[in-house]
Amino acid sequence: MSMIIDRRLNGKNKSTVNRQRFLERYKKHIKKAVSDAVNKRSITDVVSGSEVTIPNKDLSEPTFRHGQGGHYKQVHPGNKEFTAGDRIKRPSGGGGGSGSGKGQAGNSGDGMDEFSFQINHDEFLEHMFDNLELPNLERKQLEDMMDFKIRQAGYTTAGSPDRLNIIRSLKSAHARRIALSGGNRREIRALKKELREMEVSPEITDQEKVLALKERIRELNEKLKKLPFIDDFDLKYNNMVKVPSPSNKAVIFCVMDVSGSMTQDIKDMAKRFFILLYLFLQRNYKEIEVVFIRHHTAAKEVDEDDFFYSRETGGTIVSSALEMTRDVINKRFNPADWNIYVAQASDGDNWEGDSSVCTKILSEEIMQKVQYYCYVEITDRAHQNLWREYEGIAGKFPDHFAMQQIKAPSDIYPVFRKLFEKKENA
Repeated sequence: MSMIIDRRLNGKNKSTVNRQRFLERYKKHIKKAVSDAVNKRSITDVVSGSEVTIPNKDLSEPTFRHGQGGHYKQVHPGNKEFTAGDRIKRPSGGGGGSGSGKGQAGNSGDGMDEFSFQINHDEFLEHMFDNLELPNLERKQLEDMMDFKIRQAGYTTAGSPDRLNIIRSLKSAHARRIALSGGNRREIRALKKELREMEVSPEITDQEKVLALKERIRELNEKLKKLPFIDDFDLKYNNMVKVPSPSNKAVIFCVMDVSGSMTQDIKDMAKRFFILLYLFLQRNYKEIEVVFIRHHTAAKEVDEDDFFYSRETGGTIVSSALEMTRDVINKRFNPADWNIYVAQASDGDNWEGDSSVCTKILSEEIMQKVQYYCYVEITDRAHQNLWREYEGIAGKFPDHFAMQQIKAPSDIYPVFRKLFEKKENA
């Protein structure tokens, strides 16, 4: 069998390239391992690296070998028990060969362990948020933008060597030589014409004048040769300028119910959902703001630490959080400048009569200003009254309102992906 070895030179980071190829090849196994890790880990450990195991049967590599070719003869041993066409029963107890699981082996041969390797924090997040995006993200106007793009704006006579425009420089040099040598070339053509007329004339040629004409032509040609092929004046550089570019400015409101009906388990699931959302935004969007709003009977805008770890609790008035969301949008985030998103998590309980107020605030004052609103109901019971109210809003704004239910920690990651999966027409 022939072994083909790739001996092409690689850069000093060749191991990084090879690792990326390996991760791409076994992407299916890695994504499954990441999904399992998200569902099983604690909140604080959700984004650390992970061990990925690949079954032995998926590790096969292509090989090159010479074909049989030509005429050949083979002698096979006969037997006294079987003839062609006989059906042989499968041996009991399993056959030999490589093992089918980790550390397993057949009866008559050595097995091979499944292959395991570690992925780091960045690789974990990359596969965790693969094919996710903020829906309906639009470019907003240029006011107060920090984003700029470098674009070419004509040419300049000064610049760095890497921006030298060779074609433009040669054109400029050619035009300069034509402009500076035009008069001399016209005089040379006139002298040559006069010299030819004297040579073909039947009259006696004035040799002194001929010599004078030839000397003048020589002087003019020498003068032309002294013109430089390219001069500093001819060099042209690409002029690169910074121009403001429309930016995907976005803000997302994280709204969480912390009332007494929210048990510690439900709060933990809500926190895990928002941590996933927060990590997703941090990794994929550089220019994005996050507003954290907690509510029970009253809503309060808090920082990240209070949002995830404060133990404050009370009754339930969901409309207080929606009113604060509306007021913050009106005060700080003009919809003409910002893509606005809202993610709300609750167990669905609400004071009687308040759910209809929530519907009114959403329908009349919030939904027209946001790109996307997602509601997550965290309960293993039947849908609560807030869910039934929100169903009407989902029907009225099907492209901008989404709702999902989380019953157990294992539902968090699948629900998160459903809410923020990349649309095919995007």
